[in-house]
Amino acid sequence: MSTLIDTLINDNLVPLKPYESARRLFSGGQDWLNANESPFANDYGVDSSSFNRYPSCQPKSVVNGYASYANVTKEQLIVTRGADEGIELLIRTFCTPGKDNILICPPTYGMYAISAETCDIGVKTVPLKSDFNLDVEGICATDNVNLVFICAPNNPTGTQVARADIKTVLEHFSESALVVVDEAYIEFDADNTWATEINNYPNLVVLRTLSKAFALAGLRCGFTLAQAPVIQALLKVIAPYPIPEPVAQIAAQALSSDALERLQQQVSELNQEKAALAAALAAVDGITLVGDTKANFILFRFAKASALMAYLVSQGMLIRDQSKQLNLSNCLRVSIGTKAQNQRLMNLINAFLQEDAA
Repeated sequence: MSTLIDTLINDNLVPLKPYESARRLFSGGQDWLNANESPFANDYGVDSSSFNRYPSCQPKSVVNGYASYANVTKEQLIVTRGADEGIELLIRTFCTPGKDNILICPPTYGMYAISAETCDIGVKTVPLKSDFNLDVEGICATDNVNLVFICAPNNPTGTQVARADIKTVLEHFSESALVVVDEAYIEFDADNTWATEINNYPNLVVLRTLSKAFALAGLRCGFTLAQAPVIQALLKVIAPYPIPEPVAQIAAQALSSDALERLQQQVSELNQEKAALAAALAAVDGITLVGDTKANFILFRFAKASALMAYLVSQGMLIRDQSKQLNLSNCLRVSIGTKAQNQRLMNLINAFLQEDAA
């Protein structure tokens, strides 16, 4: 059978490895601070009376609720299975396999490249500058790209992208490429959203998700925002029933006025915890904060990152090693947890340092 599979598999898939998600890398553990999830688990209920029926392709309650939340029209939005499906839909819709390319700016989210490679789409890279700002000149000097992916705030550096830089990129590619601004973490830096600019740029696309600030990573629900022609093109490619009925019901509840008020309270609490954890980490001898803290995580560099990571995992504390990323040697990323989880992390780091010194 393996010979048959080796014969049939698409040639472009042979050298690829599955994406190393946080859950795939590590299971178990006591504290999960490795996937940029929210530590909050909010209660929801579902009505099962219609589970015997196929769901709506684009559930009205979710479309209308998120359009209102994001200040766009319902024609400027498509609901997807997480922002990850939005990435894949854009690539499948606007790139021809074996011919076209996307552009990414590492270090950044890994699924842009993986989604492109699985679709036999080329990946051109223009690394971020040493201060993690966009290399605008390098981006604009790159031709033959259909999609430009910019993560803002960026994962894993936690840095925002200068608005003037994104504007320059949008204008440069106005006639040749879509510029995709991934706002998975925008609730932690809400004033810098590009959703409010969709009417001004026909080639602007914004990705959103309920996985981070909304505390619904398990739901797999995301959104792609753009002008209507982009959305209509994506609707040609998306599966007939992409959003399960339980997902639609919970997403609609999460977009109610009461739930959005709770969202703001939880974001505020996470931002306070983030500031406290950043200060505690910065005070540790040998630890240097890297990038910025515009999302729900902190990136830091430590010379013995590998040993520290192994020790934390052995103690049930899961964080994320980002050392393989471009210009992030010896860097670890920690998602913001509860006060108790953050304190346990610091206690374990201090215990490691004591053991190491001994």
